[in-house]
Amino acid sequence: MTCGVTDRTEALMARSIPHHREQNYRALALKLFPWVCAHCGRDFDGKKLNQLTVHHKDHNHHNNPPDGSNWELLCLYCHDNEHQRYLVADQLSESARSREPERPSTFTPFARLAELLKRKD
Repeated sequence: MTCGVTDRTEALMARSIPHHREQNYRALALKLFPWVCAHCGRDFDGKKLNQLTVHHKDHNHHNNPPDGSNWELLCLYCHDNEHQRYLVADQLSESARSREPERPSTFTPFARLAELLKRKD
């Protein structure tokens, strides 16, 4: 029975570590940067401060320099929009890589133009 309790405790601790790390860099970002969305410029304070999120510019959540150079504060809407743009760009680049290379055109639209102009004279 103690084994089950230990397993559950370890699972809870494993889940709380990323959340704890996230709270640490969020608190630091809120100290470093003004409480304004970097994209839309909306101001945040008081009760609405929880709507201001930390975005990792390079999309690497493990890259958390203490100077905050990889972070920007974004509102929930701009943060979602940023990640959607990143996903769409990634999907577009994948589809471009999977396409066959285009073959050059062999059609020459003006090939007989000189012949047609000579007939009119």
